[in-house]
Amino acid sequence: MAKDGSTATTDGTVTGSGDLARSLELLWGTDERPSRGPKPGLTLDRIVTAAVTVADAEGLAAVSMRRLSTELGTGTMSLYRYVPGKAELLDLMLDRVLVEPLPAAADGPAGPPGAPADWRAAIDTMARTYLDNLRRHPWLLKINQARTVLGPSALRGLELSLTALRSMGLRDPELIGVIVTVNSFVEGLARTQADAAEALRQTGLSDQEFWDSQRPYLERAMLSGAYPMMAGMAEDTFSTDFDQFEFGLRRLIAGFDALVRERAGERTDARK
Repeated sequence: MAKDGSTATTDGTVTGSGDLARSLELLWGTDERPSRGPKPGLTLDRIVTAAVTVADAEGLAAVSMRRLSTELGTGTMSLYRYVPGKAELLDLMLDRVLVEPLPAAADGPAGPPGAPADWRAAIDTMARTYLDNLRRHPWLLKINQARTVLGPSALRGLELSLTALRSMGLRDPELIGVIVTVNSFVEGLARTQADAAEALRQTGLSDQEFWDSQRPYLERAMLSGAYPMMAGMAEDTFSTDFDQFEFGLRRLIAGFDALVRERAGERTDARK
């Protein structure tokens, strides 16, 4: 466990692992602060905003109570009146940025505020919103979210997603499965992009330079006859012009569409 209360795992991710009760109190606004003393110049919202700003600019490791006190122009101990430490602060940061409301669909009948009317549009929006979120806040990929402490923002985002997907006609566990599948797909691509950016920072080599350095060895391997499938692939097979995100997202939606049609057919047969 780190000095700030957060816990680093063997793969480099971190998890809050702080006081669950305190995190929930802070997230849901049930924490009662002392009324004595001078009127506080800070707010929990300002602290969380500053933490997210630092993490966005410099990474999660740069976020500390000492650093935040400098950013906010206050003493470090003053911050502890609002949040016990970095472990609980991570829970607040996640609820702030992890789930954003779905933007309304450009066309189609009006639905619940913030939710596209068509489930296909909803999945498309969910995927793009989450990818954009991970690009703007790459430190999210460093946090172990297996046991995310659910606050108001997270639940509101889940409510919007489930409302937008309800027209699929799937069972509740399957609806959650749709969300998990889409998020896992997006996280995989975002992590690959973030890793590539990190490799560039660490080595100074661009992707083109990295692969060019391997070209002589790969060409000899292809001419050896040991890899006939790969040797016969088109020259543009690994071109960056091919949009892996669009390809994968379209295939996911097509797969879900097949399931929706299957379920609709089962309901029709059951009524006969």
